Amino acid sequence: MKNLFLILLTALSLSCCDKDDNNNKIPLDQLPPATQTGANTFGCLLDGEIFKPGIYHNSYNCFYQYVNGYYYFNVSANNTSNNILKDIMVGTEKLAIAEGQTLNLYERVNGNAFGSLSNLDDNTGIYQHNSTSAINTGELKITKLDLKNNIVAGTFWYDIKDNKGVIHQIREGRFDMQFTK
Repeated sequence: MKNLFLILLTALSLSCCDKDDNNNKIPLDQLPPATQTGANTFGCLLDGEIFKPGIYHNSYNCFYQYVNGYYYFNVSANNTSNNILKDIMVGTEKLAIAEGQTLNLYERVNGNAFGSLSNLDDNTGIYQHNSTSAINTGELKITKLDLKNNIVAGTFWYDIKDNKGVIHQIREGRFDMQFTK
């Protein structure tokens, strides 16, 4: 009986092993490094899964513009998987950013910073766009802002409640972008 128990315990332990080292990588290792050189990188975890821009043209965008007396900042990336286009964005509405600044992400209204998640399902044609709120918030940290060379880098995290009431977690977000004015 003791030998049978030992055999079962060994078999159970071996069945939990995975020979494919790629499946054992920590997801954070698959994100782009948190650089500050204008490398045009973007990545985060979306509900625990790696999210990076797609490989096609215009899969990411970044601007920091002064329009009619106000600043607007936006960095976004999109990717398609299973015919669903997902877009993750952080930005400000009529709010300047500064190097070393930490901004709370709330509603997308004038004077605020915000985060958003959009989905377009090509199979059904259903489009959803949801933003952070007073309840589902987050944070944006500007780690570099070089106005001479148009480089902005930072980190972010936030929660988004979708149209069905599901809370999506965007975590470990990072970007290092050259922005347009």
